[in-house]
Amino acid sequence: QVQLVESGGGLVQDGGSLRLSCAASGRTFSRYVMGWFRQAPGKEREFVAAISWRGSSTYYPDSVKGRFTISRDNAKNTVFLQMNSLKPEDTAVYYCAARGGAAVVGETRRYDYWGQGTQVTVSS
Repeated sequence: QVQLVESGGGLVQDGGSLRLSCAASGRTFSRYVMGWFRQAPGKEREFVAAISWRGSSTYYPDSVKGRFTISRDNAKNTVFLQMNSLKPEDTAVYYCAARGGAAVVGETRRYDYWGQGTQVTVSS
């Protein structure tokens, strides 16, 4: 069982930056692939970033590639999402997720545990 708590969301202007954090409980954090997803009002939840157990492999959709960076600190049971060059279309609730297994994937259904989400609002 893994419990996830996101933080770091807020209001930022177009072109600004934010850093999200996700603190995980449990002693086996390093054995979970971690992901970030987001959901805007009226839209489906979409994949944002994922990272392998040791952080050696990352995966992003084209919509955020080059602007967002996922990283993790296994000693602190924490995963981060650095978001730069934010756009109004990045406005959404951002969720942290964990999945058992080694594959670094973007499908929502393949993640086992979810946080409660943190709101990110980008003003134009």
